[in-house]
This record gives sequence, C-alpha cells and structure tokens, in this order.
Amino acid sequence: MRLERLTYNKIKIFLTSDDLSDRGLTKEDIWKDSLKWHQLFHDMLEEASDEFGLEILGTVAVEIFSLQAQGMVMIVTVEDEVLEDEPFDEGYIEMQVSVEGCDDILFEFPNIDDVIQMSKRLSAAGIGGGSLYCLDNVYYFSMGGKLQEPEKVVSLLAEYGNPSIFSIHRLIEYGKTIIKDKAVETLVRHFS
Repeated sequence: MRLERLTYNKIKIFLTSDDLSDRGLTKEDIWKDSLKWHQLFHDMLEEASDEFGLEILGTVAVEIFSLQAQGMVMIVTVEDEVLEDEPFDEGYIEMQVSVEGCDDILFEFPNIDDVIQMSKRLSAAGIGGGSLYCLDNVYYFSMGGKLQEPEKVVSLLAEYGNPSIFSIHRLIEYGKTIIKDKAVETLVRHFS
C-alpha cells in the first residue's frame, strides 16, 4: 500500500492486487461493500491520518479506480464543510463511493530514459506493443487490449514507473502522442 497526499484535504491510496490478497480481499468485496472492506478502509484512514496528520472525521468522498492487473487507486477527500470544532461521534465516517474500471494498463515515468530501459526489459521478455504519450513533462506508457500475462507486464512496468490514474482519453486529448502503437519495438530499435 502506498499513500500520497495530493492536497490539504485529499489523499491517494494505491493498493496492489497483492495488497488486497494479503488482506483476504478481492475487488468484488469492495464493490459489494463487505465488512472486510470496511475494516481495511478504516485501517487505511488511520494510517493516512497518522502519516499526514490529517484529521478524518465526518463525511469523506471516496473515488476508486480499478486498474486491470495493477490493483486499485483510491482518492479520499475529506469534505470541506467539516470543521475541527464540530461535534461528531468518535470514529463516525460516512462514505460516498464511486467505482470506475479501466481496461488499459497505464504507467507514468519521470523521464524518457526509464521508458527506454523498461522497453528493453519488456522486449527481452517477449512482450511488445504499447503506446507512448507525454503530458506536462511526464511520460505515459499504455498497454491496452487483452494481454497474455498482465501481471508480468505490470511488474516490469512497476520497476521503472508508477501506476497512473489518468485516463487514456485525457492523454490522447491533452497530451502529445509520441509513439501510437508498437512503442516497445520502436524504442528498442532506435535505442539499442
């Protein structure tokens, strides 16, 4: 599990598929709003509260993005109308949850060198394809469609980059397409 503070009242929590299985959860448990999911959610909020000093009481909005084989990303927003001096029952949290799925594997990289090295590793593993985009000086590598071994692809991508919660549609519209298809093969051919 990885925590990141986005703003004063918003945090991002990334859970890999392994994190979920270690806790005996599946993505279906989250969608079904199970008791195990509620316990994990409260544990994550306590950890985030301890790490960032963010007091989480009252209403929180939770957006959950399911990332194919990568796991899931949750964006937790503590609602602005909650003030510290308002009385609340201890430990009471109201959740508003929305779940979105994603068929593409999308990772972000701080520099092109990491993308090139990752492409060489994918090629050596017999994996090709992909598209490369750039937005705000960050590189995004997308692998779409039905993959033979999505867990293997994700583990190789995770060695060099981080999962992205952007949608591929946002990148296509606002970013720059560097290599549309066969990015792995193109990068290996030009930078071997």
